[in-house]
Order: sequence, then structure tokens, then C-alpha cells
Amino acid sequence: MEQFGYIGVAFLIMIENLFPPIPSEVILTFGGFMTTNTSLSIIGMIIASTIGAVVGAAILYGVGTLIDVERLEKIVDKYGNILRITKDDIHKADAWFDRHGVWTVFFCRFVPLIRSLISLPAGMANMSFGLFMLFTTLGTVIWNTVLIYLGAAVGSQWETIVAYMDIYSNVAYVLLAILLVAAIIWYIRKRKQTAKAK
Repeated sequence: MEQFGYIGVAFLIMIENLFPPIPSEVILTFGGFMTTNTSLSIIGMIIASTIGAVVGAAILYGVGTLIDVERLEKIVDKYGNILRITKDDIHKADAWFDRHGVWTVFFCRFVPLIRSLISLPAGMANMSFGLFMLFTTLGTVIWNTVLIYLGAAVGSQWETIVAYMDIYSNVAYVLLAILLVAAIIWYIRKRKQTAKAK
């Protein structure tokens, strides 16, 4: 980041989107700190990081379009009994994303790990690319702006922000795990009710 400036920031954030385990919190808060002792500006840092994030998201969206519903149906035909998934489940999930995908993409930009991966189902559901880019950009700008300004505000103590973000990430992961378990339980109960009705 010190050597390549804005280009380095954009590249690192793009890589972070493609490989989620690399935390954007570290890059962005350190980037904010760099604006206090280099010629880099906060606005320039926000623009560079947003470009990198949007490019990374667009790549994952493109990958998602290659794994469309038809391909998933073929997987279900082959492994559906093992996975306990039917074609109807795929169509319901696809329809749900059609209805709520825009806001899902926006709000997921604030959830660690999921913020990058949400681009895949957006592509798989063939969400409007224009809407995807718009709401991805809006969510990304907010996330990047907050972390860069925090990094600039605390200066050399930028690592304290990362520590707080770790807590935020852990809370988010626990909530996601709870939601996942609840969704699985609901799905199993619904399948049993359907079986009894038959």
C-alpha cells in the first residue's frame, strides 16, 4: 500500500472480495491511518477501495452466472437424495432472491465474509447487473467510508479498530449460525409436514 498507493489499495480490496478470509477491516483502517502521514487523501482512499471492491464483486457475480438454475437442477438430479434438496427448493430460493435480492445485496455488504460471497447468488439468480452494481456500490461506499475515517481518526492506534471489528465479526458469525440452524429446522419441519399431508 505504501509503495503503490491507491492502485495498491484497489488491488488488495479486489483480492479481499475474491478471497474473503483476507479482512478488508485491516486494509481500510490502515489505509485511513496512511492518510495521516502520507500524501494519500481520505477521498482518494475511499474511491480506490470502492473501485477495487466493485470490480471484485463483479467478477464473483460473473462466476455466479455460470452456475445458473439449470446447472443446479442437474446437480440435484444427481445428488438430490444425498443433499435432501429438490428442484422445487431451488426454484423457491431463486424466487426469494428475485423478490428480496436488491436489499439482500445492500445489507450483506456490512456483514463480514458474506459481504463478498453474496455476489455469487446474485449472479446465479440473474439479478439485474445494473441494480447489483448500484446497491453493491452504495453498500461498499458506506462500509469503506466508515472504516477509513475511523482509521484516520485514531491514527497510529488503527489496530484498536481492527480489534473491535473482530468482535463485530464474531457476533455476526454467531447470529448467522443461529439463523442457519433456525432455517434448517424450519426446512426439516416443513418437509415432514408435506410428507404427512401426502
